[in-house]
Amino acid sequence: MCTALWGYTPGVIPAMVATMGSGPALRWFAVNFPRFLVTLRVLGPVRTHLAGLTISLVNGCTYCAYGRAHALELIHLRDRDLLFPLDARTLESWSGLSRREIGLRLRGVLEEAGMHAEVIWVDRTLALLDGAPPVDADERRIAHLCRMVGTMNAIAVAAGTVPDGAHDPVNKDAALKARLLAAQGA
Repeated sequence: MCTALWGYTPGVIPAMVATMGSGPALRWFAVNFPRFLVTLRVLGPVRTHLAGLTISLVNGCTYCAYGRAHALELIHLRDRDLLFPLDARTLESWSGLSRREIGLRLRGVLEEAGMHAEVIWVDRTLALLDGAPPVDADERRIAHLCRMVGTMNAIAVAAGTVPDGAHDPVNKDAALKARLLAAQGA
């Protein structure tokens, strides 16, 4: 399913099968992936990937942090015709910093990008990771992402999975990816 959606087989998939076993991994995806797709539709890709990036940075997972950050930078370029202030490699390098430092840095880059309303999603994701109860349906979706992405983070870190692509259908847009590379090189 990921291959059809994103245009490649994410490196974490074989690691998940090796860790969980094929049957349990398939069941895990059958339970979690449809809910992720609904969250993506309801919250939108920016908020969903921002939450996933925040979770992955806190959990020290450069694989998932890169995948979410790369999706954000492609979506930002597509939707705003502007480069995101920091590239995915720089964002992934924040993996494992303290929650406080991750929050401060993400707030700063979002404000620099003119995405002031998105700062609350970083704050609420961090609070949910710290055990705060979700207050509404949107936060229940983020709480699910905390668990789902947390599982993927643990497996990717243990397996040493290396970053591979954007964790979003925007990854299949070759022209947009070429535009991003050209703009970053300019």
